[in-house]
Amino acid sequence: MTAPDTIQVFVPLKLRKKNGRPKILPPADYLPSEDQTQDPHILRAIGRAWGWRRRMEAGEFATVRDLAIAMDLAERHVSRQLRLAYLAPDVLRRLVFCREVTAVTVMQLTECAALPWGEQAGVMFELQT
Repeated sequence: MTAPDTIQVFVPLKLRKKNGRPKILPPADYLPSEDQTQDPHILRAIGRAWGWRRRMEAGEFATVRDLAIAMDLAERHVSRQLRLAYLAPDVLRRLVFCREVTAVTVMQLTECAALPWGEQAGVMFELQT
């Protein structure tokens, strides 16, 4: 007899309504692993910056001002957040893939993005000590 092509995994979850929307709750004995403790605001800001960068490179927006108007955000905010798309590959790897926890804010991260790539990791992960 051959092995089945698919497997089924059952995870005991509960559905609750929060603010009128369904929310999936993990089991009571669930302990989140350390690799998922990265600040979601930092991850969201990095993802948004990369999305904006792709749209600008595709020619959808010619300037940061056009992008800010389309997103209904302040031009200064967009230009500051857009810097996150130019973080050093080592810093991105540690933040996004390794989910290395930092004690820095999104604002400190955007300031760090203005530094040369060679200095970013040292400054970024030195700030948390």
